[in-house]
Amino acid sequence: MKNSNSHDERIAKMTFASVYPHYVTKIEKKNRTKEELHQVIEWLTSFNEETLKELINNKVTFEEFFRRANINQNAHLITGVICGYRVEDIKNQLTQKVRYLDKLVDELAKGRKLDKILRSSD
Repeated sequence: MKNSNSHDERIAKMTFASVYPHYVTKIEKKNRTKEELHQVIEWLTSFNEETLKELINNKVTFEEFFRRANINQNAHLITGVICGYRVEDIKNQLTQKVRYLDKLVDELAKGRKLDKILRSSD
């Protein structure tokens, strides 16, 4: 995979608030709920709904968003291609975490069952 510093920097500076509505639109078009989206985000980051609202209202960047997050110990089980990149091969840790989130949202929108999306090591 080609690693681009400018690409990684652009992702770091994007606000979660600017991307969140797109996540909601994507999953609702496929008859999934905002509650399911929040469950997926909470699994990955440990952010509850109240914290998510605060992060959105404060327009935190993805860099700050993931600095505050407690990433699930099973996040490394998220594999596959998203936005043309194999998530397990992404070298920049922040970009990889953002793509983990993108991948989970994509799986939710594609109808994958929550117990499969919320990976466990067993």
